Amino acid sequence: MTQRALIVIDVQESFRSRPLWALIDNPDIADDVNRLVDHARENGDLVVWVLHQEPGSGGVFDPESGHVRYLDGLRAPAAGEPQIRKTSHNAFTTTNLQQLLTEQGVGELAICGIRTEQCCETTARLGSDLGYRVTFVVDGCATNPIPHPDAPEDLSPEQLLADPRTLPAAAVVERTVFALANRFATVATVDEVVGVVGAGALAAGRVG
Repeated sequence: MTQRALIVIDVQESFRSRPLWALIDNPDIADDVNRLVDHARENGDLVVWVLHQEPGSGGVFDPESGHVRYLDGLRAPAAGEPQIRKTSHNAFTTTNLQQLLTEQGVGELAICGIRTEQCCETTARLGSDLGYRVTFVVDGCATNPIPHPDAPEDLSPEQLLADPRTLPAAAVVERTVFALANRFATVATVDEVVGVVGAGALAAGRVG
């Protein structure tokens, strides 16, 4: 039987340490991811933990900052579960993720984490192109409103919301779903993955 894997992407304190965390669309993401992790473990699926780092940057993704660690409240990795660190948006390019999945006979992936349209979406896209059957767990992800490309850098949350050109988080999620569904991934909710879909069917879900 094809092995399944849950990929937990960048659910880390780096994001909570930034002012934009006040605008995160899913502040309880740790609880949602914990449900997915528990379900994966119960079904004997592989859980892979990914953290993003930018060594030498001096920012919140610099390992020296102390923020490149799992979000408080997130279920701790179990013994034997791979933990990898990446420096690219997707979880494949700068890591040995594909090798790990190949060694474990994984053919199906479920994607969750931070941010919906960035590291999670790019991982889903590349995973699909590499031949994996991908489920994108849309409410097992989180993001925030996105500034207009011409907006000044380092906007405060208040300034971001005041700019009429800002793309709301709900619109970010909607665009990701439209881009992925029927092309790169099946889009499913946490409830569908852990409950309605049924045990042993991690990579099955509702196309959104």
